[in-house]
Amino acid sequence: MERRTFLNISGLAFGSMLVPVFGRAIAAEELLTPMAVGLKKTLADVALNAATKAGASYCDVRIGRYLNQYIITRDLNVENVANTESAGVGVRVVCNGAYGFAATSDMSPDGVAGAARQAVAIAKANAKLQGEPVQLAPVKGVGEVSWVTPVKKDWRAVPIKEKAELLIAANKAGMDGGANFMQSMLFQVNQQKYFASTDGSYIDQDMQRLWAPLTATAVDKSTGKFRSRAGLSAPVGMGYEYLDGRAEDKIKAAGGVATLYGKSYDIIEDARAAGRDAKAKLTAKSVLPGKYDLMLSPEHIWLTIHESVGHPTELDRVLGYEANYAGTSFATLDKWKTGKFNYGSPNVNIVADKTTPGSLGCVGYDDEGVKTKRWDIIKDGILVSYQATRDQAHIIGKKESDGCSYADSWSSVQFQRMPNVSLQAGKKKLTPDEMVKDIKKGIYIVGDGSFSIDQQRYNFQFGGQLFYEIKDGKIGQMLEDVAYQANTQEFWNACTAVCDERDWRMGGSFFDGKGQPPQISIVSHGASTARFNGINVINTARKIG
Repeated sequence: MERRTFLNISGLAFGSMLVPVFGRAIAAEELLTPMAVGLKKTLADVALNAATKAGASYCDVRIGRYLNQYIITRDLNVENVANTESAGVGVRVVCNGAYGFAATSDMSPDGVAGAARQAVAIAKANAKLQGEPVQLAPVKGVGEVSWVTPVKKDWRAVPIKEKAELLIAANKAGMDGGANFMQSMLFQVNQQKYFASTDGSYIDQDMQRLWAPLTATAVDKSTGKFRSRAGLSAPVGMGYEYLDGRAEDKIKAAGGVATLYGKSYDIIEDARAAGRDAKAKLTAKSVLPGKYDLMLSPEHIWLTIHESVGHPTELDRVLGYEANYAGTSFATLDKWKTGKFNYGSPNVNIVADKTTPGSLGCVGYDDEGVKTKRWDIIKDGILVSYQATRDQAHIIGKKESDGCSYADSWSSVQFQRMPNVSLQAGKKKLTPDEMVKDIKKGIYIVGDGSFSIDQQRYNFQFGGQLFYEIKDGKIGQMLEDVAYQANTQEFWNACTAVCDERDWRMGGSFFDGKGQPPQISIVSHGASTARFNGINVINTARKIG
C-alpha cells in the first residue's frame, strides 16, 4: 500500500492545486465496508503491550482508515472520478523522556507489534540527543467511547451519477449566466480513526467532510481578456445534505450583492451567479488606490483570520519550533505575558474551538485522546492565549492540552494544528444593510482570493473575488484589481464594527499546509460581516479607470 500519492489536477481544474489522495484506488462500493471495532481494539492492545514491554513510559496508537472520493468536471463533461482508501497503524511512544514514532500498513499482530518496538527504539536513540524530557499534560482515560459527525445523508451512499449530474447542472447554469468555461469539483472525505493509549482510552471516531468548489471564467473574445469568479461555498463537516440547497436557507449579504447559504448550499444558483459575476468583471471599473473603509463578508474574512490570527497563535510557531509555510510569529510570549498586548480593537473577540457542529475541525477528541473544547484567543482586543498540545501546555502554564493535536494520516505523527479560529459576532444588533449606511467611501469585498503574508505573520496583502464601491452609504458599481495592505495589529485595531449573530457563518480550508515533511489539515473560521476603517487599498493592475 502506498504511503502517499498525489493526484495532480492542475490541467483539469483550479490552476496548480494539488489534491492529496491517500492510498490505493478502490471501487465505490468498498467505501461502505466498515472495519470492525473489536479488531481495532485487539490491534491497539498488541501495540500498547509491545511498546511498554520494550520500555515505553507512554504509548498511543492510531488505527486509521481514510476514504476519499473526488469528482472533477469541466463544462458539460466529467473529467475524472477517483475513489481511494488508505489504512494502517501509527504508534507514538515516550521512552527515556523522548518521543519515538513508527507506522505500518501491515495490520497483522506481528506487523503492529514490530512498529511499536521500532517506535521505542527510535525514542531511545532520540533521548541521547535530547536536552529536556517531554512533559505531557495529564489526560484522564475515557475508556471505550465513540464519536461520529452528525450526518443526515451519507455521501458514500449517494450514486456517483447523481453527484456528477449535479456538477454538470451547475456548470450549465454558470454558462447560461455568462461564463464561457466552468469547472466544478466535489471533494468527499471519510476519516475513520481509532485512538488508544496507556492512559486508558479507546476512542473510535468517524468523520465526514465535504467541499464543492467551482470556478466560472468569462472571456472577451475581441480582446482576449478573461476574468474568473470562484464559488462562495464553504467546506464543511457534514454529509451530502449540505448540497440540498433550499430557498428558505438563504442569507442575503448587504444590498443583495451575494446570496449565500446557511446549513445548505445551492451550487446551481451560486454557479449561475458566478457566471454572471465573471462576465460583469470584464467591464468593471479599476479601483482608484487610497484609503477606504472596508466592509468584509464572512466568505472573505475567514482567510484573513486564518493567516493573521490562526497561524500566529499556534504555540509551536510562537516558540520558533515551527518555521515552515511562512515562518514563525510576531505574537511572542513576552507580549502575551504582559496581559495587555493589544492585538485588535475592543470589537475583536476571537475564540478557538473544535466543537462547532458542521465545521471542519469538529471532532470529539483530538489525536492525543484529549476531549475537544472552546477557549478564548483574543478577548476584547487583548491576546489572552494560544493553541497548545499536551507537550506544550506547561510552557504557558496550562494544566491541560487544548485538544488541537492532529495528523493527516495514520502514517504521519500528530502535532499541533490549528483548531477552528473564529471572530465572534458583534454584541449589538447590526445587519450588513445597516452597517453600510454610514460608510462614506468604502469597498465591500466578498469571497477569498490571493494573499501574501510575511514570515512573522505581520505584514500582509489580501485580494478577494468580488469588489463593490460604497459611496455615501450605498453599495454601487463593481470594482476590479483590488487588494488591501496592512499589518496585523493595524488591521485588527481598525475593526470598528461586527454584525450580529444573524450574519455569522463559516468559511474554511481543506488544504492547510504545515510541517516538514508537510501535512495537510482542515479548518473552519467563522465571522459576521465586519468593518475596518482607513485601510490602504492598492490597484493590482496598476491602472485607473
